[in-house]
Amino acid sequence: MSDGPHQALGLDNLIENDMTSYEFFHALPEKIQKKVRRRDIGSFSDMQSYVSELKSRDGGDLY
Repeated sequence: MSDGPHQALGLDNLIENDMTSYEFFHALPEKIQKKVRRRDIGSFSDMQSYVSELKSRDGGDLY
């Protein structure tokens, strides 16, 4: 599976046009940013939900 630009287009557009999404994304550790990039994220709430899901899977320790 390739991490081509088409996969992150929705996320890139979101963080480019929404300051809250930009700040939230860039505050995440790099390993979490990579996982978020692999997802089809189209909104801030999608990103928050996915990060919450990752956090609960990892026992609350993302950092």
